[in-house]
Amino acid sequence: MRAIEMTRIKSSLVFTSMLSMAALFAGAAQAADLTIISFGGAIQKAQRASYYEPFEKTGAAKIVAGEYNGDMAKIKAMVDTGYVTWDLVEMDGNSLARSCEEGLIEKLDWSKIPSKKDLMPEAVSECGAGTLVWSAGIAYNADKLTTAPTSWADFWDLEKFPGKRGLRKSAVHTLEFALLADGVPKDQVYSVLNTPAGVERAFKKLDQIKPSIQWWEAGAQPQQWLAAGDVVMTSAYNGRIKDAQREGMNLKLVWNQSLFDLDHWAIIRGSKNKALAQQFIEFASNTANQKVFAGEIAYGPTNMPAVQSLSPEVTADLPTAPANLEQALATNNEFWLDHAEDLEERFNAWAAR
Repeated sequence: MRAIEMTRIKSSLVFTSMLSMAALFAGAAQAADLTIISFGGAIQKAQRASYYEPFEKTGAAKIVAGEYNGDMAKIKAMVDTGYVTWDLVEMDGNSLARSCEEGLIEKLDWSKIPSKKDLMPEAVSECGAGTLVWSAGIAYNADKLTTAPTSWADFWDLEKFPGKRGLRKSAVHTLEFALLADGVPKDQVYSVLNTPAGVERAFKKLDQIKPSIQWWEAGAQPQQWLAAGDVVMTSAYNGRIKDAQREGMNLKLVWNQSLFDLDHWAIIRGSKNKALAQQFIEFASNTANQKVFAGEIAYGPTNMPAVQSLSPEVTADLPTAPANLEQALATNNEFWLDHAEDLEERFNAWAAR
Protein backbone atom coordinates (compact mmCIF):
# COMPACT_ATOMS: atom_id res chain seq x y z
CA MET A 1 0.00 0.00 0.00
CA ARG A 2 2.88 2.31 0.91
CA ALA A 3 4.41 1.71 -2.55
CA ILE A 4 1.09 2.48 -4.22
CA GLU A 5 0.69 5.65 -2.12
CA MET A 6 4.23 6.81 -2.99
CA THR A 7 3.49 6.22 -6.65
CA ARG A 8 0.36 8.32 -6.37
CA ILE A 9 2.29 11.14 -4.66
CA LYS A 10 4.99 11.08 -7.36
CA SER A 11 2.34 11.11 -10.08
CA SER A 12 0.63 14.04 -8.39
CA LEU A 13 3.92 15.96 -8.16
CA VAL A 14 4.72 15.27 -11.81
CA PHE A 15 1.24 16.41 -12.84
CA THR A 16 1.53 19.60 -10.73
CA SER A 17 4.95 20.28 -12.26
CA MET A 18 3.54 19.83 -15.75
CA LEU A 19 0.72 22.23 -14.98
CA SER A 20 3.21 24.80 -13.69
CA MET A 21 5.33 24.47 -16.82
CA ALA A 22 2.25 24.73 -19.03
CA ALA A 23 1.22 27.89 -17.21
CA LEU A 24 4.73 29.28 -17.63
CA PHE A 25 4.78 28.60 -21.36
CA ALA A 26 1.24 29.96 -21.73
CA GLY A 27 2.38 33.17 -20.04
CA ALA A 28 5.37 33.40 -22.36
CA ALA A 29 3.08 32.88 -25.33
CA GLN A 30 0.80 35.72 -24.34
CA ALA A 31 0.78 38.74 -26.58
CA ALA A 32 3.80 41.00 -26.19
CA ASP A 33 3.60 44.77 -25.82
CA LEU A 34 4.36 46.74 -28.99
CA THR A 35 5.08 50.41 -28.30
CA ILE A 36 4.01 52.64 -31.19
CA ILE A 37 4.67 56.38 -31.16
CA SER A 38 2.77 58.71 -33.51
CA PHE A 39 1.85 62.38 -33.70
CA GLY A 40 -1.09 61.99 -31.32
CA GLY A 41 -4.42 63.80 -31.34
CA ALA A 42 -6.84 63.09 -34.17
CA ILE A 43 -4.32 61.02 -36.08
CA GLN A 44 -3.73 58.68 -33.14
CA LYS A 45 -7.49 58.37 -32.65
CA ALA A 46 -7.80 57.23 -36.27
CA GLN A 47 -4.83 54.87 -35.92
CA ARG A 48 -6.39 53.35 -32.83
CA ALA A 49 -9.69 52.62 -34.61
CA SER A 50 -8.22 51.33 -37.87
CA TYR A 51 -4.96 49.68 -36.79
CA TYR A 52 -4.28 49.36 -33.06
CA GLU A 53 -7.53 47.84 -31.82
CA PRO A 54 -7.99 45.46 -34.81
CA PHE A 55 -4.35 44.33 -34.46
CA GLU A 56 -4.85 43.63 -30.77
CA LYS A 57 -7.90 41.52 -31.62
CA THR A 58 -5.70 39.21 -33.70
CA GLY A 59 -3.89 38.32 -30.47
CA ALA A 60 -0.52 39.32 -31.92
CA ALA A 61 0.27 42.05 -29.41
CA LYS A 62 -1.01 44.65 -27.03
CA ILE A 63 -0.40 48.13 -28.44
CA VAL A 64 1.11 50.68 -26.09
CA ALA A 65 0.39 53.97 -27.87
CA GLY A 66 2.38 57.14 -27.26
CA GLU A 67 2.94 60.44 -29.01
CA TYR A 68 5.70 62.92 -29.80
CA ASN A 69 6.13 66.12 -31.82
CA GLY A 70 8.66 64.75 -34.29
CA ASP A 71 11.75 65.63 -32.24
CA MET A 72 14.49 63.09 -32.99
CA ALA A 73 16.55 63.78 -29.85
CA LYS A 74 14.87 61.09 -27.71
CA ILE A 75 15.23 58.49 -30.45
CA LYS A 76 18.92 59.27 -30.83
CA ALA A 77 19.40 59.08 -27.06
CA MET A 78 17.70 55.66 -26.90
CA VAL A 79 19.82 54.25 -29.72
CA ASP A 80 23.06 55.75 -28.37
CA THR A 81 22.48 54.35 -24.87
CA GLY A 82 21.04 51.03 -26.03
CA TYR A 83 17.99 51.58 -23.83
CA VAL A 84 15.28 51.36 -26.49
CA THR A 85 11.74 51.62 -25.13
CA TRP A 86 9.97 52.51 -28.39
CA ASP A 87 9.43 49.97 -31.15
CA LEU A 88 7.68 51.71 -34.03
CA VAL A 89 7.55 55.44 -34.77
CA GLU A 90 5.60 57.52 -37.30
CA MET A 91 7.98 59.87 -39.15
CA ASP A 92 7.65 62.42 -41.90
CA GLY A 93 9.82 62.03 -44.98
CA ASN A 94 12.55 64.39 -43.82
CA SER A 95 12.95 62.68 -40.43
CA LEU A 96 12.90 59.26 -42.07
CA ALA A 97 15.68 60.16 -44.49
CA ARG A 98 17.89 61.59 -41.74
CA SER A 99 17.21 58.75 -39.30
CA CYS A 100 17.99 56.13 -41.93
CA GLU A 101 21.25 57.85 -42.90
CA GLU A 102 22.30 58.17 -39.23
CA GLY A 103 21.49 54.53 -38.46
CA LEU A 104 18.77 55.32 -35.92
CA ILE A 105 16.20 53.01 -37.51
CA GLU A 106 16.21 49.47 -38.82
CA LYS A 107 16.21 48.47 -42.48
CA LEU A 108 12.93 46.79 -43.38
CA ASP A 109 12.63 43.25 -44.64
CA TRP A 110 10.11 43.88 -47.40
CA SER A 111 9.69 40.13 -47.98
CA LYS A 112 7.71 40.17 -44.70
CA ILE A 113 5.40 42.92 -46.02
CA PRO A 114 3.33 41.39 -48.87
CA SER A 115 1.23 44.56 -49.26
CA LYS A 116 4.30 46.19 -50.83
CA LYS A 117 2.85 45.34 -54.26
CA ASP A 118 -0.15 47.59 -53.58
CA LEU A 119 1.74 50.60 -52.19
CA MET A 120 2.55 53.75 -54.12
CA PRO A 121 6.26 53.84 -55.10
CA GLU A 122 7.00 56.74 -52.72
CA ALA A 123 5.85 54.57 -49.80
CA VAL A 124 8.56 51.93 -50.29
CA SER A 125 12.05 52.75 -49.02
CA GLU A 126 14.97 51.09 -47.31
CA CYS A 127 14.02 52.08 -43.76
CA GLY A 128 10.36 53.08 -43.87
CA ALA A 129 6.90 52.11 -45.05
CA GLY A 130 4.74 55.05 -46.13
CA THR A 131 1.42 54.92 -44.31
CA LEU A 132 -0.37 58.14 -45.29
CA VAL A 133 -0.21 61.25 -47.48
CA TRP A 134 -0.78 64.57 -45.73
CA SER A 135 -0.86 68.22 -46.72
CA ALA A 136 0.04 71.41 -44.88
CA GLY A 137 -1.68 74.58 -46.01
CA ILE A 138 -3.40 77.76 -44.87
CA ALA A 139 -6.30 77.26 -42.48
CA TYR A 140 -8.77 79.86 -41.20
CA ASN A 141 -11.99 80.13 -39.22
CA ALA A 142 -14.81 81.06 -41.61
CA ASP A 143 -16.92 82.28 -38.66
CA LYS A 144 -14.31 84.88 -37.79
CA LEU A 145 -12.86 85.78 -41.20
CA THR A 146 -15.34 87.15 -43.73
CA THR A 147 -12.86 87.29 -46.63
CA ALA A 148 -11.10 84.02 -47.35
CA PRO A 149 -7.34 83.95 -48.01
CA THR A 150 -6.38 82.18 -51.23
CA SER A 151 -2.56 82.15 -51.19
CA TRP A 152 0.51 82.69 -49.06
CA ALA A 153 0.63 86.25 -50.37
CA ASP A 154 -2.66 86.77 -48.49
CA PHE A 155 -1.14 85.15 -45.41
CA TRP A 156 1.59 87.80 -45.51
CA ASP A 157 -0.88 90.67 -46.12
CA LEU A 158 -1.11 92.28 -42.67
CA GLU A 159 -3.18 95.20 -43.94
CA LYS A 160 -5.92 93.11 -45.55
CA PHE A 161 -5.84 90.45 -42.80
CA PRO A 162 -4.65 92.10 -39.56
CA GLY A 163 -3.86 89.88 -36.60
CA LYS A 164 -1.65 87.01 -35.51
CA ARG A 165 -0.59 84.20 -37.84
CA GLY A 166 0.36 80.68 -36.83
CA LEU A 167 3.37 78.90 -38.33
CA ARG A 168 5.15 75.72 -37.33
CA LYS A 169 8.39 76.47 -35.51
CA SER A 170 10.63 74.82 -38.07
CA ALA A 171 12.58 75.80 -41.16
CA VAL A 172 10.92 72.91 -43.03
CA HIS A 173 7.91 74.27 -44.96
CA THR A 174 8.19 77.71 -43.33
CA LEU A 175 10.92 78.72 -45.78
CA GLU A 176 8.98 77.26 -48.70
CA PHE A 177 5.86 79.17 -47.67
CA ALA A 178 7.89 82.39 -47.45
CA LEU A 179 9.16 81.99 -51.01
CA LEU A 180 5.68 81.18 -52.29
CA ALA A 181 4.44 84.35 -50.58
CA ASP A 182 7.21 86.26 -52.34
CA GLY A 183 6.00 85.12 -55.74
CA VAL A 184 8.30 82.18 -56.49
CA PRO A 185 6.46 79.65 -58.72
CA LYS A 186 5.96 76.35 -56.91
CA ASP A 187 8.07 74.40 -59.43
CA GLN A 188 11.03 76.72 -58.70
CA VAL A 189 10.85 76.87 -54.90
CA TYR A 190 13.58 74.33 -54.18
CA SER A 191 15.92 75.53 -56.90
CA VAL A 192 15.67 79.05 -55.43
CA LEU A 193 16.01 77.80 -51.85
CA ASN A 194 19.11 75.85 -52.90
CA THR A 195 21.02 79.12 -53.32
CA PRO A 196 22.37 81.54 -50.67
CA ALA A 197 20.36 84.32 -52.29
CA GLY A 198 17.20 82.21 -52.07
CA VAL A 199 17.73 81.54 -48.36
CA GLU A 200 18.27 85.25 -47.75
CA ARG A 201 15.09 85.98 -49.70
CA ALA A 202 13.05 83.59 -47.55
CA PHE A 203 14.28 85.04 -44.25
CA LYS A 204 13.81 88.60 -45.50
CA LYS A 205 10.21 87.71 -46.34
CA LEU A 206 9.71 86.20 -42.87
CA ASP A 207 11.04 89.43 -41.34
CA GLN A 208 8.00 91.21 -42.75
CA ILE A 209 5.56 89.34 -40.50
CA LYS A 210 7.80 88.16 -37.66
CA PRO A 211 6.11 90.28 -34.93
CA SER A 212 2.73 88.80 -35.97
CA ILE A 213 3.82 85.14 -35.92
CA GLN A 214 2.64 82.76 -33.20
CA TRP A 215 4.75 79.62 -33.41
CA TRP A 216 3.18 76.19 -33.01
CA GLU A 217 5.00 72.96 -32.25
CA ALA A 218 2.17 70.41 -31.87
CA GLY A 219 -0.24 69.51 -34.67
CA ALA A 220 -3.31 70.11 -32.47
CA GLN A 221 -2.46 73.75 -31.73
CA PRO A 222 -3.51 75.42 -35.03
CA GLN A 223 -7.16 74.41 -34.86
CA GLN A 224 -7.31 75.25 -31.14
CA TRP A 225 -5.95 78.72 -31.86
CA LEU A 226 -8.37 79.26 -34.74
CA ALA A 227 -11.34 78.21 -32.61
CA ALA A 228 -10.27 80.54 -29.80
CA GLY A 229 -9.56 83.45 -32.17
CA ASP A 230 -5.90 83.60 -31.12
CA VAL A 231 -4.82 83.73 -34.78
CA VAL A 232 -6.63 84.86 -37.94
CA MET A 233 -5.01 82.13 -40.00
CA THR A 234 -2.34 79.50 -39.60
CA SER A 235 -0.50 76.75 -41.37
CA ALA A 236 -2.12 73.43 -40.46
CA TYR A 237 -2.38 69.78 -41.43
CA ASN A 238 -5.38 68.96 -43.58
CA GLY A 239 -6.46 65.96 -41.50
CA ARG A 240 -6.58 68.04 -38.32
CA ILE A 241 -8.79 70.64 -40.02
CA LYS A 242 -11.17 67.99 -41.35
CA ASP A 243 -11.38 66.47 -37.89
CA ALA A 244 -12.27 69.90 -36.46
CA GLN A 245 -14.99 70.24 -39.10
CA ARG A 246 -16.45 66.92 -37.96
CA GLU A 247 -16.60 68.36 -34.46
CA GLY A 248 -18.68 71.27 -35.73
CA MET A 249 -16.02 73.95 -36.22
CA ASN A 250 -16.31 76.08 -39.35
CA LEU A 251 -12.63 75.82 -40.27
CA LYS A 252 -11.44 75.86 -43.87
CA LEU A 253 -8.25 74.77 -45.61
CA VAL A 254 -6.74 76.46 -48.66
CA TRP A 255 -5.41 73.74 -50.97
CA ASN A 256 -3.69 76.26 -53.26
CA GLN A 257 0.10 76.28 -52.60
CA SER A 258 -0.16 73.56 -49.97
CA LEU A 259 2.77 71.19 -49.45
CA PHE A 260 2.33 67.46 -49.22
CA ASP A 261 4.45 64.61 -47.92
CA LEU A 262 4.19 61.06 -46.63
CA ASP A 263 4.38 59.81 -43.08
CA HIS A 264 6.14 56.48 -42.66
CA TRP A 265 6.36 53.68 -40.12
CA ALA A 266 9.96 53.19 -38.95
CA ILE A 267 11.37 50.63 -36.49
CA ILE A 268 13.78 52.03 -33.91
CA ARG A 269 17.21 50.43 -34.11
CA GLY A 270 17.59 47.98 -31.24
CA SER A 271 13.88 47.29 -30.83
CA LYS A 272 13.37 43.89 -29.22
CA ASN A 273 10.15 43.48 -31.20
CA LYS A 274 11.43 43.99 -34.74
CA ALA A 275 9.60 40.99 -36.22
CA LEU A 276 6.37 41.98 -34.49
CA ALA A 277 6.77 45.57 -35.68
CA GLN A 278 7.09 44.35 -39.28
CA GLN A 279 3.98 42.25 -38.75
CA PHE A 280 2.15 45.40 -37.67
CA ILE A 281 3.44 47.34 -40.70
CA GLU A 282 1.97 44.71 -42.99
CA PHE A 283 -1.32 44.84 -41.09
CA ALA A 284 -1.43 48.65 -41.37
CA SER A 285 -0.50 48.57 -45.07
CA ASN A 286 -3.19 46.27 -46.39
CA THR A 287 -6.11 47.50 -48.44
CA ALA A 288 -8.91 46.88 -45.95
CA ASN A 289 -7.28 48.62 -42.98
CA GLN A 290 -6.03 51.62 -44.96
CA LYS A 291 -9.55 52.12 -46.30
CA VAL A 292 -10.86 52.24 -42.73
CA PHE A 293 -8.14 54.74 -41.79
CA ALA A 294 -9.09 57.11 -44.65
CA GLY A 295 -12.67 57.04 -43.41
CA GLU A 296 -11.52 58.06 -39.92
CA ILE A 297 -9.30 61.02 -40.91
CA ALA A 298 -8.70 62.89 -44.17
CA TYR A 299 -5.21 61.63 -44.99
CA GLY A 300 -4.60 59.81 -48.24
CA PRO A 301 -3.89 56.06 -48.16
CA THR A 302 -0.62 54.84 -49.66
CA ASN A 303 -2.34 51.58 -50.64
CA MET A 304 -3.58 52.26 -54.17
CA PRO A 305 -6.45 49.70 -54.22
CA ALA A 306 -7.66 51.38 -51.02
CA VAL A 307 -7.60 54.78 -52.74
CA GLN A 308 -9.58 53.42 -55.68
CA SER A 309 -12.21 51.91 -53.38
CA LEU A 310 -13.09 55.18 -51.61
CA SER A 311 -16.22 57.17 -52.38
CA PRO A 312 -15.91 60.53 -54.23
CA GLU A 313 -17.12 62.30 -51.07
CA VAL A 314 -14.25 60.89 -49.01
CA THR A 315 -11.67 61.34 -51.77
CA ALA A 316 -12.49 65.06 -52.19
CA ASP A 317 -10.98 65.88 -48.78
CA LEU A 318 -7.77 63.92 -49.32
CA PRO A 319 -4.40 65.35 -50.44
CA THR A 320 -4.38 62.69 -53.15
CA ALA A 321 -7.55 64.01 -54.82
CA PRO A 322 -6.45 65.16 -58.31
CA ALA A 323 -7.86 68.68 -57.83
CA ASN A 324 -5.97 69.10 -54.56
CA LEU A 325 -2.77 67.51 -55.79
CA GLU A 326 -2.67 69.78 -58.83
CA GLN A 327 -2.44 72.87 -56.61
CA ALA A 328 0.18 71.42 -54.25
CA LEU A 329 3.95 71.19 -54.03
CA ALA A 330 5.70 67.97 -53.02
CA THR A 331 8.11 68.31 -50.10
CA ASN A 332 11.65 67.74 -51.37
CA ASN A 333 13.11 65.50 -48.67
CA GLU A 334 16.41 65.10 -50.50
CA PHE A 335 16.87 68.87 -50.24
CA TRP A 336 16.13 68.81 -46.52
CA LEU A 337 18.42 65.83 -45.95
CA ASP A 338 21.28 67.93 -47.33
CA HIS A 339 20.34 71.27 -45.76
CA ALA A 340 18.19 70.69 -42.66
CA GLU A 341 20.97 70.95 -40.09
CA ASP A 342 22.27 74.31 -41.32
CA LEU A 343 18.88 75.83 -42.09
CA GLU A 344 17.28 74.71 -38.82
CA GLU A 345 20.21 76.18 -36.89
CA ARG A 346 19.86 79.46 -38.73
CA PHE A 347 16.08 79.42 -38.36
CA ASN A 348 16.21 78.84 -34.58
CA ALA A 349 18.74 81.64 -34.16
CA TRP A 350 16.53 83.95 -36.26
CA ALA A 351 13.36 83.01 -34.34
CA ALA A 352 15.08 83.62 -30.99
CA ARG A 353 16.11 87.18 -31.88
